[in-house]
Amino acid sequence: MRRFLRAGHDPMRERLKRDLFQFNKTVEHGFPHQPSALGYSPSLRILAIGTRSGAVKLFGAPGVEFMGLHRENNAVIQIHFLPGQCQLVTLLDDNSLHLWSLKVKGGVSELQEEESFVLRGPPGAAPSATQITVVLPHSSQELLYLGTESGNVFVVQLPGFRLLDDRTISSEVVLQWLPEEARHRRVFEMVEALQEHPRDPNQIIIGYSRGLIVIWDLQGSRVLYHILSNQQLENVSWQRDGRLIVTCHSDGSYCQWPVLSDTQHPEPLRSSIPYGPFPCKAITKIFWLTTKQGLPFTIFQGGMPRASYGDRHCISVVHNGQQTAFDFTSRVIDFTVLTEADPAAAFDDPYALVVLAEEELVVIDLQTVGWPPVQPPYLASLHCSAITCSHHVSNIPLKLWERITAAGSRQNSHFSTMEWPIDGGTSLAPPPPQRDLLLTGHEDGTVRFWDASGVCLRLLYKLSTVQVFLTDSDPNENLNAQGEDEWPPLRKVGSFDPYSDDPRLGIQKIFLCKYSGYLAVAGTAGQVLVLELNDEAAEHAVEQVEADLLQDQEGYRWKGHERLTARPGPVCFEPGFQPFVLVQCQPPAVVTSLALHSEWRLVAFGTSHGFGLFDHQQRRQVFVKCTLHPSDQLAMEGPLSRVKSLKKSLRQSFRRMRRSRVSSRKRRPGAPSGEVRPKASRLWQDHTVLPHPQSRPNSLQVQAASTKAERTGLHNMELAPVQRKIEARSAEDSFTGFVRTLYFADTYLRDSSRHCPSLWAGTNGGTVYAFSLRVPPAERRMDEPVRAEQAKEIQLMHRAPVVGILVLDGHSVPLPEPLEVAHDLSKSPDMQGSHQLLVISEEQFKAFTLPKVSAKLKLRLTALEGSRVRRVGVARFGSCRSEDYGEYHLSVLTNLGDIQVVSLPLLKPQVRYSCIRREDVSGIASCVFTKHGQGFYLISPSEFERFSLSTKWLVEPRCLVDSAKTKKYSCPSNGNGMGPKRTSDQIRNSDSQSDAEEKKPGPVMEHALLNDERVLKEIQSTLEGDRGSYGNLRSHRVAGGCSLSRGEAE
Repeated sequence: MRRFLRAGHDPMRERLKRDLFQFNKTVEHGFPHQPSALGYSPSLRILAIGTRSGAVKLFGAPGVEFMGLHRENNAVIQIHFLPGQCQLVTLLDDNSLHLWSLKVKGGVSELQEEESFVLRGPPGAAPSATQITVVLPHSSQELLYLGTESGNVFVVQLPGFRLLDDRTISSEVVLQWLPEEARHRRVFEMVEALQEHPRDPNQIIIGYSRGLIVIWDLQGSRVLYHILSNQQLENVSWQRDGRLIVTCHSDGSYCQWPVLSDTQHPEPLRSSIPYGPFPCKAITKIFWLTTKQGLPFTIFQGGMPRASYGDRHCISVVHNGQQTAFDFTSRVIDFTVLTEADPAAAFDDPYALVVLAEEELVVIDLQTVGWPPVQPPYLASLHCSAITCSHHVSNIPLKLWERITAAGSRQNSHFSTMEWPIDGGTSLAPPPPQRDLLLTGHEDGTVRFWDASGVCLRLLYKLSTVQVFLTDSDPNENLNAQGEDEWPPLRKVGSFDPYSDDPRLGIQKIFLCKYSGYLAVAGTAGQVLVLELNDEAAEHAVEQVEADLLQDQEGYRWKGHERLTARPGPVCFEPGFQPFVLVQCQPPAVVTSLALHSEWRLVAFGTSHGFGLFDHQQRRQVFVKCTLHPSDQLAMEGPLSRVKSLKKSLRQSFRRMRRSRVSSRKRRPGAPSGEVRPKASRLWQDHTVLPHPQSRPNSLQVQAASTKAERTGLHNMELAPVQRKIEARSAEDSFTGFVRTLYFADTYLRDSSRHCPSLWAGTNGGTVYAFSLRVPPAERRMDEPVRAEQAKEIQLMHRAPVVGILVLDGHSVPLPEPLEVAHDLSKSPDMQGSHQLLVISEEQFKAFTLPKVSAKLKLRLTALEGSRVRRVGVARFGSCRSEDYGEYHLSVLTNLGDIQVVSLPLLKPQVRYSCIRREDVSGIASCVFTKHGQGFYLISPSEFERFSLSTKWLVEPRCLVDSAKTKKYSCPSNGNGMGPKRTSDQIRNSDSQSDAEEKKPGPVMEHALLNDERVLKEIQSTLEGDRGSYGNLRSHRVAGGCSLSRGEAE
């Protein structure tokens, strides 16, 4: 009875927990969701992105990242850096201005909001009178010029946002300086453009939407020059020497206007409609940039023929007779061109085009022939195809890492060799202590390998499974290919491609063995591929084996999708992971669980109908097991039989009557103390061991008695807060045969004298199947078959879904991974002491002794409050005080978004943190734990939030930006490297946080994103399946310091 009572308070243990556990949300990987604004500082070489949810993210050199969140969740519509300063101004859609500063504290920079301001008009004025349309930070670093919808230009003094009424440039004053013929035209409406003279800070250009452009003298408060255009104005560009103005218009044209002091009625030097003569869409932004070679760059957005290409998102580059329209698969938010930053330079000499699209960031190298794209070291478009699953692998061996990187580098030959041009700031982080991989499965049948060692999530390699199958489209055809004479000269750029050839290609489960290089990938249509790493291209046929999971069922008709058709004959595969065998499950249902044991050369797979074991060395099926219950109508996509026999119906009716009578007699409160009770009705005996599946009908009475007895016993005793009643479940619930987890273990299954390989499977109905395996020795491995025999079957009486299975050795340490001991990376498991089986269901953790499978310990969750286990993983937590001390614990995520740490082997709760909002079902479903106390989950379709539970392992940005040490005015050079150089990321120690010491909410991006239900639905529609992470990790300690102002955990 003592195991159910609350343990006493142990000060020593509490102090040790503070040395082991601390919760932090550290960094967000991926591309910001719903970007809305772009800004760039030429002096700092820092890029800023604003989002619709009010977030501002700054990026410089790899590892240099900052994030801020406005107090109001309003969209950021403009971002402007103050010239030569570590400050920027943001404009929100509520017409408010916000001043942000990068301040150095404790040796690192922090992004902080300094001031906010709302431009207000006189009482009774229309809202449009002060609605800001354009913001111009003046080079004096003290003034902001604000163009409005009313045509007025207001002046605000920084840093206090003080409105200078005497300097306001009203439309009435401008009108007085215009000639008589210009006053009769309706030339004023909103201000569309504000730009400072490139050489004279006392002059600015003001462009109005009706086509009037004036050059305003700030000192004399007068119009120096004016231009009248016949078309609606969209934007202007001022040549570097100030002698030429280029305007773009709503009819798809742009004009070049000379700036001559002796001419007040100029005519355009040249007017052009690049994609005419048919009606074209507006050119919304244009750059006119000079070069030393004499021929300028003309770069503009839009202008495509309205009828044929009006739906394209294009940016055109014209230079030296070459013209290319870069075609993006998502809407272009904004773009900028990186040029010579020295104001005294005579030419612009552009070297990179930076385009912020709605779903990705694209950088184009303008110095290399053909204008190739530059591979970004961050801001990866994780959702280029919707993410369907993820898998984390820690501490990758160097050899495997180099082979994967080499295979990925061959896929990047189309990228420019230019170094990453946005390289502002300095990363102060030491190199990552180990190499970690995050694998993401996608809807289009691809698996992407990401470098998750540090702050920057960098794409290493992409694996495609499409070529194994016959799909509607030929992968070799290029739908975007055009002839040389095609017009417009479109070129598809970017990696975002939301369309899939076939939804059945979607990846649902991934399992990688980091020691052998074997990879198992399972998909939506029941396909399981086993792949091995090959450094050379190869052409071979993929052997196909069918696994029928419904061998003993009759009257079944599959109503779901058809299986994928494998491509016949040899298939060409590029260097990297190449499939050599395909296991096709029948029926072709979604694969829900997957396990790979590379030492035994076995792969196990499970669906909603059952599970099977495949020997990928001999290319033969070992066994299949059907787990369907007759009531699993949803899982079967069709009933087994709609006509039940009268005999079967009567039998079930009598069983229900007998079950109710037996339950009423068992466990009476007034039973004498000497009465002998059935063993299965003891309080801890909430499971049934069924060594012979044939005897299951005779055990229903025992199961029913156990359920009733447990319910009565729990009702009559006082429990500790973590030991509350659990919900009763019916054996006839749907999806009871759904296989949730598979686990390989070398343990004692039949007797305590010898151990043997085994396979464990847990289902949605609370059943655990254990199969003993006979794997031939290495010298006879190809001659003798692998044999399997069912040894145990455990039925949890609460029938909650089994989400995890784990075996602990004689020292209560989780068994090592396959081949981990052979590579001297782990100690051999203790096979002398008694092993323990840990079965984790959605509602409880339960430890059994092996091989008897008798209950030893149990921890129940609070089922009546709706708490369910959704994710579980094993991690080794190291102490921040002692280098050699560490403990193995379970990291547990519930459906309420809480993360708990449960000790092994005593199953005692250690700490509990609030991590994900309970409404964020998709974020909870996407969570994956690492083996050293970290985790990832999706906060949007394109972003992973990274968190840490350990005091030792904390990966977060740590960087410095100093305006006094700006980069030299030089553009990046083209080298022989594959792309951007890797910059070290930060892993540091920090103060611990206990349950009672929750930090104040800070500007964490997910808070803003998850207020939008559309974000949750978008992620939820792409996620399916379960992921887990088991194993250990050696501890590591790195001296730390002050962290960035990125927000804290809830």
